[in-house]
Amino acid sequence: MHAVKDSSLTARRMRVRRAYHRGMLAGMVAMGLWHGPAHAAPPVAMAAHRAVYDLVLSAVGSGDVVTAEGRLTFVLSDMCTAWSTQQQLHVRSVGREGDEHDSDSDYAVLEDKDGSSLIFRADQSENGQPSPRIAGEAHMRPTGGRVHYTAPGVHDVALPAGTLFPVAHTASVIAAGQAGQTEIAPPLFDGTVETGALNTYVLLLARETPPVATPFAALAPLGAQRVHIAYYNPTTRDMGPIFEQGMRYFSNGVADRLDLDFGQFRLAGTLREFRLLPVPDHCPSAAPLSPQHKPL
Repeated sequence: MHAVKDSSLTARRMRVRRAYHRGMLAGMVAMGLWHGPAHAAPPVAMAAHRAVYDLVLSAVGSGDVVTAEGRLTFVLSDMCTAWSTQQQLHVRSVGREGDEHDSDSDYAVLEDKDGSSLIFRADQSENGQPSPRIAGEAHMRPTGGRVHYTAPGVHDVALPAGTLFPVAHTASVIAAGQAGQTEIAPPLFDGTVETGALNTYVLLLARETPPVATPFAALAPLGAQRVHIAYYNPTTRDMGPIFEQGMRYFSNGVADRLDLDFGQFRLAGTLREFRLLPVPDHCPSAAPLSPQHKPL
């Protein structure tokens, strides 16, 4: 799940968004997890699916928020040569003075399965007032890559070698757990911040063998692992993470038992709706579609 990867962006600091996050510090290649091209995903069988999570307040910090709730909808679709990811997040919070705050985010990307390119678009609104859209296209090669932003302003940013896009990042986390590793740190670019890649640090925690306790029959026969991911923006002087999240990942990439830490408060996410999506029964052997033929 690209995870969420941003509550309300209620303060860009609370996440600089999900930036979602990932990146995990660049150690993936050095740690030996990567054995193929530096921009491709590990051999993990990701499942196309639709998941809906109910979010409830699990803890509050020293900020103004006294209660919060929300809903996250995540859809991963198999487009033959690419993964299409769509994510909508709504969070409603109430402050100590009774003031209500509604935050909505709408995120969509098209990610080539070979890890070579990503088309992205991220929209955010606070109490109905839209923030500037973040959009553009990123390309990776084994030696590094580059992002071309088309919104909110046109500019380019370099990406370090080993940077992963969202689905590849999730696959890397799962592959690391299956390999018995306890931590990894590959850089992530998901198009949720204007400054390029984020660093991430992933802790791989308890593993569960089948049958796994879950109300969804399609997931019970799969192995699962609890993970914790912290996201850092290397362009700022803030040494702390901009966002942290935990979840249980099944071996096919489906997540449940979310723990989203927005700084001022934390939300716990329960998987309420889940279904596998059909995969293409025939995919052409032609080269990946050009960007102009890949609308979000």
